[in-house]
Amino acid sequence: MKEKVLIGMSGGVDSSVAALLLLRQGYDVMGVTMDLRPELPGQSGCGSAADAADAKRVAGKLGIEHRVLDLKERFRQDVIDYFAGEYAAGRTPNPCIACNRSLKFGAMLEAAKELGCQYIATGHYAHVAKEGGRWLLYRAPGGKDQSYVLYTLTQEQLSSTLFPLCGYTKPQIREMAAQAELPVANKPDSQEICFIPDKDYGAFLRKYTGKTPQPGEFVDSEGNVLGKHRGIPYYTIGQRKGLGVSFGKPMYVTKIEPAGNRVWLGPEGSQYRDSLLAGALNWIAFENPEQPFSAQAKIRYQAEPADAEVIPQQDGNARVVFREPQRSVTPGQAVVFYRGDLVLGGGVIME
Repeated sequence: MKEKVLIGMSGGVDSSVAALLLLRQGYDVMGVTMDLRPELPGQSGCGSAADAADAKRVAGKLGIEHRVLDLKERFRQDVIDYFAGEYAAGRTPNPCIACNRSLKFGAMLEAAKELGCQYIATGHYAHVAKEGGRWLLYRAPGGKDQSYVLYTLTQEQLSSTLFPLCGYTKPQIREMAAQAELPVANKPDSQEICFIPDKDYGAFLRKYTGKTPQPGEFVDSEGNVLGKHRGIPYYTIGQRKGLGVSFGKPMYVTKIEPAGNRVWLGPEGSQYRDSLLAGALNWIAFENPEQPFSAQAKIRYQAEPADAEVIPQQDGNARVVFREPQRSVTPGQAVVFYRGDLVLGGGVIME
């Protein structure tokens, strides 16, 4: 009897080819699309009705059952409310990580169990393996790797997850989609946050929360007022462009202070930090460590892993000290720890 897999189908080429590969590997495949957002005219992107329609077309082409899960309320609570709350607190969140934790590997695994599926699968580029009695997560070979946004996965989730795209390059994926005549073979990749397609975070937060970001002061490291800012949701650590004020030299956001509604600026060089404090940690390669250890730490999705010492704290957090100062260490973003291609774990940058 074939093992049954529930695959998350976003309507994009990656998840579509992942479903194709699972069929070729002999699995009994069922597709599911998460309905995440109220539909707006002309709106597309992950979780939209337009993408669900694309996923249904692909499922029809592959001859597999396709369902839609209504997760709009859970998405609002666990992703959008989290996003808005983090910006209000002066932090820069990663909503895709929150979505992976709560929905793609949370709600979807729950649905899989109810439907009698042994596994869930997604179109992420990463690799899972069981070694020494423990499920491990590795970076994907082949150029594209998404292990950074998967560091929250638990042992239960890893044991039930398949990543069929591991080892393939994006051009290979598109070629397979074209050869199989999938209707999304040439569909562009989604680049923006799915619920803010125009990238205007300030306008979204104003509409969503009903609160208008309040102008405040730009200050330097000594507290001297340098000018006025538009509201803290418009800024992130390390930002140089779009400050709205000319200083005659490059100035960077070095700190965001919600309590005083101030944005701190500094000259070139001030945007670097030699350490950070991380919390909300999830360890994959081992249980909670008690002794310091060396690792490569990745502080944002596009950043290169940097050599660092990870020092566990008694309160469950971890101090991370870099061998070389890192640019724009941003509270709210994730820091993920690697040893070569192995993902050790990760957490949220607190300060």
